[in-house]
Amino acid sequence: MGLLDKAKAAAEQAAAKAKEGVEDVQTKRELGQAYGELGKTAFGLIESGELAHPQLEETAARIRSLQEKIAAGDGSASEAPPAGPPSAGGDGESAE
Repeated sequence: MGLLDKAKAAAEQAAAKAKEGVEDVQTKRELGQAYGELGKTAFGLIESGELAHPQLEETAARIRSLQEKIAAGDGSASEAPPAGPPSAGGDGESAE
């Protein structure tokens, strides 16, 4: 195998590893979005009285407090939006 062939093979391996890394990051982002959707659904069920558990109440109370803070800080918001999930990557960027 010539030097050029070895370089080409190494480049192909690097590209394959990079692709796997991108797919892994995307899967983790999708997982974070799924957790966020589950959390929104659970919060809605808590607020409607259909779901109750002591372990959920502390986080639900924190969400309510944050929603009130948003509503109080923005006079144009008549209703605070439901708390959204953090980005899956946890880096503060949007998950979209």
